[in-house]
Amino acid sequence: MNDREQRKPGGAVRNAFTLVEAFFVMVILAILSAIAVPRYAGFVANQQLEGAARRLTADLSLAQRQARRSSASQTVAFDVANSKYQLVGMKHLDHPSQPFEICLKDEPYRARIVSASFGGDATLVFDGFGAPDTAGTVVIAVGAYQKTINLDLETGRAH
Repeated sequence: MNDREQRKPGGAVRNAFTLVEAFFVMVILAILSAIAVPRYAGFVANQQLEGAARRLTADLSLAQRQARRSSASQTVAFDVANSKYQLVGMKHLDHPSQPFEICLKDEPYRARIVSASFGGDATLVFDGFGAPDTAGTVVIAVGAYQKTINLDLETGRAH
């Protein structure tokens, strides 16, 4: 007789779970799920926010390099209402027939631009030397999580 088998009085062998045992297992699984699901959702939202922040920071750096490389001004225009930004005059790196426009509310980020302020407007211009016309901030959010990207006036670097 193995470990799961039990003898009933009368010689019959019992080889199953009772309804009470199954119920307790389901209760334990429900409690563990109630703890794990919100933590996982928070983890996913935080990862999406970090990815969106890294993307925006990299694209601001790209705009600065493009201005230096071409010795011409490079504009980054933010559309806060639609959670988009565009590197004006540049072609998209993956789709050369399209303008360089990123919509943060789409996959994989699912983020929204809460605000973009560069000297009172939502437009940033790097001059031909890569210097920004003004310092500023962009606030992005995913769910309850927010992150602020600051642009330094001295270096033109976003962090």
